[in-house]
Amino acid sequence: MSAEDLPDEPWIAKPLQAIKGRGAVSNLPGRFETQRIDAVDDGWTPFEDDTHITPRLTTSVTPELAKTILSRNQSPDLPFSVSLNPYRGCEHGCVYCFARPTHAYLGLSPGLDFETRLYAKTNAPELLRRELAHPHYQPSPIALGINTDAYQPVERGLRITRQCLEVLHECRHPVGIITKSALIERDLDLLKPMADANLVAAAVTITTLDHSISRTLEPRAASPTRRLQLVETLAKAGIPVLVSVAPVIPFITEQELENLMRAAANAGASAAGYTVLRLPWEVNPLFQEWLQTHFPERAQRVMNRIRDMRGGKDYDANFATRMRGEGLWADMIRQRFAKALKRYGLNKSGSFLHMDCSQFRRPLSIPAKTNHHGTGQLDIFG
Repeated sequence: MSAEDLPDEPWIAKPLQAIKGRGAVSNLPGRFETQRIDAVDDGWTPFEDDTHITPRLTTSVTPELAKTILSRNQSPDLPFSVSLNPYRGCEHGCVYCFARPTHAYLGLSPGLDFETRLYAKTNAPELLRRELAHPHYQPSPIALGINTDAYQPVERGLRITRQCLEVLHECRHPVGIITKSALIERDLDLLKPMADANLVAAAVTITTLDHSISRTLEPRAASPTRRLQLVETLAKAGIPVLVSVAPVIPFITEQELENLMRAAANAGASAAGYTVLRLPWEVNPLFQEWLQTHFPERAQRVMNRIRDMRGGKDYDANFATRMRGEGLWADMIRQRFAKALKRYGLNKSGSFLHMDCSQFRRPLSIPAKTNHHGTGQLDIFG
């Protein structure tokens, strides 16, 4: 190749491509990494449609022995103070997931690694049993599956969430579950009697009714139609169901707000909530890559509206505004949601805020403490 054959701009970043069944379109390095590798066109091997086909990515699951299982927070904008997450990473692949940046703490990418390299806390049930047995433990509703979905596909075989629910059922401990998965129906035999005793509530996240958007936005979660069927199934079983319209994305899902709430009410939901799109840390570039890949013609418009709701920034972590945003557009969404809430009767949130903690009883059996090797011998370092 002669000098005349080289392109005018020889260093051109490799174009991003959607990967079937995955939300992120790159393995963006975490914020703690000191090096970054980007594929570029140096003029010697031109990009051709058939030369950069991305191979199918498989999911790996690594067993993890956690030290503790209940996480506590004091965030004033969250309705719960205790949460339990059986998994790190989530195969659902929702590109907007606020938990993606946590993979950076593992030295992994919040992008494709987050949805393909999962960690399962295999000792979660025994840790939960031990924590509930502690003489100073005070019961408070546990939020199950807040960071990553407790009913993501790998749960079908691992059944860690199921075992945790068996502990909570035995101890008559209140729990709130949030999910996008119909797999929760498997555990109705536990959830129904707990609901009869005011010990459980479920929130089903429905971001969009548009299947084509859902397939790229949250590729391995249940379809919107299946999630509406799930709402109906849970409601008929007597389990209070809240539909979480989250996140509301301007010009992508925002126009569906009222139709989605009407569909949720028709399916049997008794309450609804919403949050606007949040872009903390690596979620911001990952979402913008997704926008440029799937909606390039409106990407700038979407980001401009997001900044209108974040005081001119891509994201503001202020507790007072991070969930709902601020400014004219955020206020318009708030008003639309409030009117739809009243119109469709989705304002019966009492069951979600007042689950009964008075029935709590300590576990009938307590497992022996094991070290990180899984043996009964205590570790010299505790």
